[in-house]
Amino acid sequence: MDRLFSELAASPAALAAAGLAAVAVLIALLVAVLAWRGAGAPGREEPARAAGGGIHPQALAHAVQELTRLQAETSGRVRTMGDVLAHRQGELARAVAERLDSTSHRLNEGMSAAARATHENLTRIAERLVLVEAAERSLSELSGEVIALRETLGNKQARGAFGQARMEAIISDGLPRDAFAFQYTLADGRRPDCAVFLPGDPRPLLIDSKFPLESITAFREAASPEAKKAAAQRVRADLMKHVNDVAERYLVPGQTQDIALIFVPSESVYAEIHTGFDAVIQQAYRARVVLVSPSLLMLAVQVVQAIAKDARMRAQADRIRAEVGALVADVSRLRERVGELSRHFAMVGDDVAKVLISADKIARRGLRLEQLDFDADGPEGAG
Repeated sequence: MDRLFSELAASPAALAAAGLAAVAVLIALLVAVLAWRGAGAPGREEPARAAGGGIHPQALAHAVQELTRLQAETSGRVRTMGDVLAHRQGELARAVAERLDSTSHRLNEGMSAAARATHENLTRIAERLVLVEAAERSLSELSGEVIALRETLGNKQARGAFGQARMEAIISDGLPRDAFAFQYTLADGRRPDCAVFLPGDPRPLLIDSKFPLESITAFREAASPEAKKAAAQRVRADLMKHVNDVAERYLVPGQTQDIALIFVPSESVYAEIHTGFDAVIQQAYRARVVLVSPSLLMLAVQVVQAIAKDARMRAQADRIRAEVGALVADVSRLRERVGELSRHFAMVGDDVAKVLISADKIARRGLRLEQLDFDADGPEGAG
């Protein structure tokens, strides 16, 4: 930009110098031509003068003077033009400078606003990246847990331990310690996963926590109608086999309750069985085996709690009756003692009234003694 201004400032002087140089060249050329024509051969000079074709020295001087005047006018015009151009150039430079300043100011403001907006956007992006990282960590942890759960459910022994742990947690949280037993041994040596003891009944309610999940998984993952149909048949067969095994092993007349429970550790699996395999559920009912989900097992635990509470109240009915009788006797004695206290308060009130009468008499007697008033009828009687 400075280079442009310097070139613009130098252009009028350059133009003036170029004009002067052009005029000088023209004058030199004209003088050379005149000298060449005046320096012709001597033999030809007289005929030329006689013919009237020579150049008179005065005419030459006049031409030179005219050229000088033209040169002076040209120089003046060139200087005037240079001044005008310099003035225009200054105005142009100021206008360009003002425009550049305005443009620079707008550019600075625009760049500042862009920088602030960029900073705010980067800040928001950084915050969102933090949230995305946290969500990614949560998803990674959740995916790891899901994979671990899938591996657990894929292994029969691990799946059995998982169902056993969920069932034990529900039972332990809802019932007192003497109301259940895990891995209880029956008289025939069989060991159910859990036995719940009802109040007043020595026969335990048995719960089995093992469940055939492979067929349910195959039924869910079946891609074609034929595969789904085959998987459904497998689910029915596996469920009925498990129900029959539980009924055969854990329904012992005289030793266990009339029904047994099969714990299904997943609410979704339980809902799918009830939705798609109602015939199996009905056959299990007829075999006196009930499938329960975690929520239904918690409901059964609450029912057992209510039964136990009612049984404890019935067992303690005589003691409660005796305690109520003793409470009634205590209330009767309290009533008698309150009456005696009331009578004592009445007697104390009479005594206090007599004391107040005596105090009034003493006050009046002292007042008469102070005023030396002995004109009364006589001494007051005792009272």
